[in-house]
Amino acid sequence: MISKVGQIMLYVTNQDQAVKFWTEKVGFSVISEENNGQMRWIEIAPSNGAETSIILHDKDFVSKMEPELNLGTPSLLFFTNELDRLYTDLSKKNVTVGEIVNMPSGRVFNFADEEQNYFAVMERK
Repeated sequence: MISKVGQIMLYVTNQDQAVKFWTEKVGFSVISEENNGQMRWIEIAPSNGAETSIILHDKDFVSKMEPELNLGTPSLLFFTNELDRLYTDLSKKNVTVGEIVNMPSGRVFNFADEEQNYFAVMERK
């Protein structure tokens, strides 16, 4: 039986730019990087030792290798217990952020990476 979400595949146009965004602006860490000569992938995760990580794959390479694969951006919702601080920090780093919205389950805002992929963050205390 499935016990947890292990990795999420994120297909990006520029892997180096994506790594820079997630590490320098969002505060993730590079967990590992693999390159078998043809295919390169980078595993990143929140720096606090999260169980689930994101794998950054080269979108162009994967689309040639597996043309039928859906390479769309997954809808990811991250949790934080410091929503206002994160919002301010991302804004100061020139990350595109949406308005903070009050939802029945908590406050949330969206942010975009350098390729205009949007993600959400919800406050969890």
